[in-house]
Amino acid sequence: MQNDKRLPPGQRRANGFPRFGSHLSRPAPAVPADPVIEMRGAVTEGFDLPLATLSTLPRLEIAADFHCVAGWSATDLHWEGVSFKTVYRAIIEPALRPGTTVTHLLCRGLDGWESVLTIEDALADDVLIAENLNGHPLNGDHGAPARLVSPRQYGYISVKHLSRIDVLTTAPERAEGLLLRTHPRGRVWEEERHGLFPGKVVRPLYRTLIAPIRFLSSRGASRSSSDHESRPPSI
Repeated sequence: MQNDKRLPPGQRRANGFPRFGSHLSRPAPAVPADPVIEMRGAVTEGFDLPLATLSTLPRLEIAADFHCVAGWSATDLHWEGVSFKTVYRAIIEPALRPGTTVTHLLCRGLDGWESVLTIEDALADDVLIAENLNGHPLNGDHGAPARLVSPRQYGYISVKHLSRIDVLTTAPERAEGLLLRTHPRGRVWEEERHGLFPGKVVRPLYRTLIAPIRFLSSRGASRSSSDHESRPPSI
């Protein structure tokens, strides 16, 4: 990895786009035949949003860097999907209970990972539900069939294999340990790596995670010959 003054504080450029996420030593979860995103929480009635519906909404393409909280950055990635703001305004907002003031969203993936976004962060212009990466459909290592992408926040916000969104009117209570407690917003340029300690303080600790993540990723990564991104590059 290389230091780069154009990157956010504490980040180093990675060679490629390494796999990351929960249960790294295992293969990615299977994609359902008819995938949906469950919409729950402060909606009048819970409903399932078929991913096929996204194809009927205006498309968004962005070029953005991806920043892992451990300290590596994958640069110049090209994502395509639907703006989350579009999904929210067209589908979620009309389903809210009358008088509801939304403050947060709890997003969950098929792999069990969860992240919380403030509604302010979720409705940023560059946040999207992505289905394609660099001109190809997402593979298992990077979040098939669709994932949240929030470029201004650390990667732990960008849930892979997006399968459920809970619409919330207050910040959720989450049980987390002291050592690796996530920051409630995780904004990259503010170096919000940790929920209690300044980002610069925890940099050395977080960088020790890169080697074990790389090892686990190599065990769980997809090996399909048709999967052009399956082999994780060195970091």
